[in-house]
Amino acid sequence: MRHLRIFVAVADELHFSRAADRLGMAQPPLSQAVRRLEKDLGAALFDRSHRQVRLTAAGLVLLDEARELLSREERLRTLARRAGDGGLGTLRAGVPPDTTVSTLSALLAACAGHSPGLSVDLQEITTEEQLRLLASGGLDVGLVHQPVDATELCLGPEVRAELGVVLPRTSPLARIPEVALAELSGHDLVLFPRAQAPGWYDRILDSCRAEGFVPGRVRHASNPEFLLALVHAGHGVAFDQGPVARKEPRVLWRPLAGRPLTRRTTGAWPSGRSAHPAAPHFAELAADVLARDRPSTPHRDAGPRPPDGPPRPWSVVYDEPGRCGAGARP
Repeated sequence: MRHLRIFVAVADELHFSRAADRLGMAQPPLSQAVRRLEKDLGAALFDRSHRQVRLTAAGLVLLDEARELLSREERLRTLARRAGDGGLGTLRAGVPPDTTVSTLSALLAACAGHSPGLSVDLQEITTEEQLRLLASGGLDVGLVHQPVDATELCLGPEVRAELGVVLPRTSPLARIPEVALAELSGHDLVLFPRAQAPGWYDRILDSCRAEGFVPGRVRHASNPEFLLALVHAGHGVAFDQGPVARKEPRVLWRPLAGRPLTRRTTGAWPSGRSAHPAAPHFAELAADVLARDRPSTPHRDAGPRPPDGPPRPWSVVYDEPGRCGAGARP
């Protein structure tokens, strides 16, 4: 390709010295490169017998082909750079089963706007399964519910959602504006199956016990509709951010006093050279989309809530974005 670039420069200038100046090189190496190309091709490309350099018949034919090859080489380099930056190819991304339709639509639109040439293969996968696939190479990036073991992972911006309690509309607790976890004593609890996100599942129960709420029984529901049906039927209370519960008129949602339950979601991808270059971009886009898909105005800082201010239902924490490995916060 270097010899072809030299040939095209000489063909354009029809003068060896001017071509060498154009390419920023001395004339002797340029002339040697042209002779080497002619030897490789087995044909003279320039007629040097006259005072002015002319293209031979072979040179005229080669010139068009050389221009096309050089153009294709530049396109190949551009494509390689775009692929190296994560702008091309396919990104295999996992999202939790509780991801809403609006979030999925917004996330796909954001990815298309950021990298039009990138195909995003979204898969609905639990946190535990995402971690397994990220470790085995079956997934490029995922949105996981914390806490997780991040020893071999890089983590993106963290999105925090404060959860409230979903109650039957007939519950006596419906009359109070905020419910303390201790006031749920005697109720059963409806939770997602532990296998979906063991760390988050255990943290919920630990927080409940620490606040004086020990569920009489823990029932499991993967589907939000089934969860709401169990709550409506009096089989327990549940924890939710709010929007899903508010769509069901037979249950109601109340914030938890003191905001003891905060769900933390973050993008995660394998650390090391094998990581997909688009993974960090996906994690940042997902954090922005999750922050927009909220019940009220988000706060994009991680500082403490003002004493007299309103509760903060959702926040994005840009704490060392892209942190990887053992130094990542659990």
